[in-house]
Amino acid sequence: MRSFDQRSHSYLGYSLFLSGEVLENKCEFSIGIGKAAYQKHQFQIGYEVSGQSLRVQDERMEPVGFYKTSKLLVLNRAEETDQTPPYHGVAISLEEYRERGHRRLSARTYDTKCRDCIWGCRMPVVLIIDQWQPHIKKYRFETFCYGPKACKLYSAGPTRIVPGRQGMSWEEPDWVDEEATAHRSEDE
Repeated sequence: MRSFDQRSHSYLGYSLFLSGEVLENKCEFSIGIGKAAYQKHQFQIGYEVSGQSLRVQDERMEPVGFYKTSKLLVLNRAEETDQTPPYHGVAISLEEYRERGHRRLSARTYDTKCRDCIWGCRMPVVLIIDQWQPHIKKYRFETFCYGPKACKLYSAGPTRIVPGRQGMSWEEPDWVDEEATAHRSEDE
């Protein structure tokens, strides 16, 4: 959520991108799963899975096409993955992501290089335009990187501009990202 120069984050679960079948149609799609399901199955690239999901109700609020996934089964597990960017393997806990902090990530870089990386993230954002009229909202998606600061694929992209009341706007400066990740070295 953003309101001018204020921001807050909620970490609800993980996004999985799949190639498979939805109602007997072969396609690529995404599902959201909760933290308990992720911890139980330790998903990573190359897994073959099955389950049942519902189509999301409000696409402005979900980074995936399906959610409330149940009856998850791992049919085939993947082998260990190479640890070069984009990073694959088992993702860390949601608490660890929050602790690491994130940096702005170019949407184009996310789409072309980082979508399958365990450090790349695309989040729905609710924009409160006027804090005295919080019912007035806009919606958008933003992309973030939680990965090593030295990653060769990383590109920050343009700064984020947040609209405010009466036509004002606030541009998020680079120091916000630097401060959020200052406790980490270049390789972590």
